[in-house]
Amino acid sequence: MQLIETRRVIVSTACLLLSAIPALAVDHDRPAGEPYALAGRKLLFTTWIHVRPGEFTWLTKEGQSAFASDEKVGPFDAGFNSDDQPYGIRLEAEPAQRVGPIVSGGRPWSAMGVWAGSLIHDEGRFRLWGGCQDETRKRYACYLESDDCKTWREPNLGQIEFDGRRDNNLVAVNFYGTVFKDPIAPPEERYKALWHGDYEPKRFEEYKKQRPWSVLALESDPGRVHSVRAAVSPDGIRWTLLDDPVTVEPSDTHIVCYYDQSLKKYVLYTRNYMLAPRADGFPNSERRRSGFLTRRSVGRAESANFREFPLSAIALEPGNDMPPTDTYYTNCRTCAPGAPDHHFMFPAIYHQATDTTSIALFTSHDGKTWSRAPGSPVLRTTTFGQWDGGCVFAVPEMVELADGSWALPCTGFVYPHKYPRGAWKYAVGLAVWPKGRLIGIVADEKGEFATAAVVASGTKLHINAVTARAGSILIEAADMDGKPIPGRTFADALPIIGDHHWTQVKWKNHDDLGVEPGKTIEFRIRMDHAKLYGLEFN
Repeated sequence: MQLIETRRVIVSTACLLLSAIPALAVDHDRPAGEPYALAGRKLLFTTWIHVRPGEFTWLTKEGQSAFASDEKVGPFDAGFNSDDQPYGIRLEAEPAQRVGPIVSGGRPWSAMGVWAGSLIHDEGRFRLWGGCQDETRKRYACYLESDDCKTWREPNLGQIEFDGRRDNNLVAVNFYGTVFKDPIAPPEERYKALWHGDYEPKRFEEYKKQRPWSVLALESDPGRVHSVRAAVSPDGIRWTLLDDPVTVEPSDTHIVCYYDQSLKKYVLYTRNYMLAPRADGFPNSERRRSGFLTRRSVGRAESANFREFPLSAIALEPGNDMPPTDTYYTNCRTCAPGAPDHHFMFPAIYHQATDTTSIALFTSHDGKTWSRAPGSPVLRTTTFGQWDGGCVFAVPEMVELADGSWALPCTGFVYPHKYPRGAWKYAVGLAVWPKGRLIGIVADEKGEFATAAVVASGTKLHINAVTARAGSILIEAADMDGKPIPGRTFADALPIIGDHHWTQVKWKNHDDLGVEPGKTIEFRIRMDHAKLYGLEFN
């Protein structure tokens, strides 16, 4: 018996170690490099992935390349020569505009307010799942709909009885997390939801014989088993709770999940912790001050099976450039509307020195490797006394509004996060970036760069950019060898000046790209006092 228990411990430990290995940014099972295939029609500039770093060589006096050669030359016998090296440009994020509150409760079951859990644009309508509390602070899950993301209605779901009646918008499965639409699921499980919840200790005894689990899931709150719970639904209204959690680990946060079409896997973003292993031979410390040693971080896991995730590995933890009192409270992973290959994370930075939050922006080209965007944070807790003057948290998904703006749902609280909560109030608002201008390439003066080659998904090109009146943007189209396409050179380009929200790019005698869809193309772009947010094939 002792041998069997020892083997179980070894297996569980091995599973813990293997599941903690982070996913690699390069997919070693697939060829890498250009041309890139876009997941949509948009070529956005949210990271440097689509900007060529350029190439260079050292030329002899005869004009021959001596790049890293064994040729013996004097210190000034070779000249530096570069090609398509970018200059005069930088990435910069724009601050969000605060809009709201758009939903604030006011019903008996939402006397304290409504918080946002997840927003999607689905079949011509905006759908919002969230939560609320009555005056006794009892929590409920709720559901709302809107045609324009401004005016919201509360459908009568008839699922939960409140004060003897069922004519309300409360959801039977009481969850607080993310809802997403699964593109590969059977119809009865098209919608999925995940949240942090407890697992029955008796069921856990059987679970841990088969699946990896985190020691912290038991030690965080002795007597509880922390886990990530899930439910499935055919319509986002009628939910079925899964018997077992998708993972057993502490994740007291807003959990995000989606299906990645490129990876062919479900990707889970949850909470992890910046903690070192405890010294051998010492018991778990239940001191309050020991709990405050924990720095909240963002965890990530992926799985081909929605019902079984490995334990998460840290994807983002407080960096050395941050104050020692700051941590990442939530993750808010989402993507650019219409461009799922441009990944965004809007984590709430919890400023423990003041018990407030700000919303940062991290970007990624693959959802695995993340970089903080220059210009972050993009949203801050506003003046105390306003509806969101205590703290603010963002949730997915980012959606595109009718006027082309991008909007991200947020929950604003009147009081700081850990302030006494008996009288707190909260409401749902939006962080809005007009014309979808969240992050882009900036040239304060003159700048130039070339893109990596991509597979054209249309014959015409549109641009989202703005320039000073004295500035301009010129675009040259080229083949994969860098050779300009006839009639689409810089000499042929019509200058782009002013504010252009997906305006068509044209040349003197052509308004198309000169290549067919499915062929490769790249662009050289000259900027002068300009900001470029994206290009779109059409």
